[in-house]
Amino acid sequence: MKKLKIWDKEYGLLDYKGKVVVSSRTIADVFDKRHDHVLRNINKAIQTIKKTKFCIFSDGNIFKVNYKDKQNRQYIEYMLTKDGFAYIAMGFTGEKAAQFKIDYINKFNEMQDYITALNTARIEYPELTAAIYEVHENPQPYHFSNEIDMINKIVTGMTAKQYKEAHNLGDVPSIRPYLSAEELQFIGMLQKTDIGLVLTEPDYQKRKRILEWYYTKLKQKMLTA
Repeated sequence: MKKLKIWDKEYGLLDYKGKVVVSSRTIADVFDKRHDHVLRNINKAIQTIKKTKFCIFSDGNIFKVNYKDKQNRQYIEYMLTKDGFAYIAMGFTGEKAAQFKIDYINKFNEMQDYITALNTARIEYPELTAAIYEVHENPQPYHFSNEIDMINKIVTGMTAKQYKEAHNLGDVPSIRPYLSAEELQFIGMLQKTDIGLVLTEPDYQKRKRILEWYYTKLKQKMLTA
């Protein structure tokens, strides 16, 4: 199986096609169980589910993949979504297990919010790019970088270059994976607004003031919600 991006090293959460999942091997490690025992429990659970009208549950929330060990031998593991994990972890008892289950559910929610916000921010880029092409007959690189840096600076207080330097990120292609879910949400909303502004307001400073005002309103709304 293609190596998935780890979103949280402590909890071993992975990004699988936009969904947060955890490996049965990670579950075995965290809950101090043998992996073959966890596999046995998962297989039993799947068989039980398939006998009910909710058999589609296991297809979307618990799925089998292959992995290779250091000796290049191939083995089976399962990937579980938050719902799949919750169903399997119901059978884990004890005070420590209870706390782990609560921590995992919270972390699943946190990481799913993060991935959703990140994807939203990425989706906005093509539309903003198209808007810039629409208003500039011969757009220059700074037309794009200035617009994105303006939004980054409003939300994070820094341009992308400054953020990389401040956080020792090196030459990463994007700062988006290093931002919080809240920051990504704001960036996505400002980008969506800026698409319309680019098409209707040619003055950069006016666009900036409008976006700063909008960002302040969004922050105030969040604080009073």
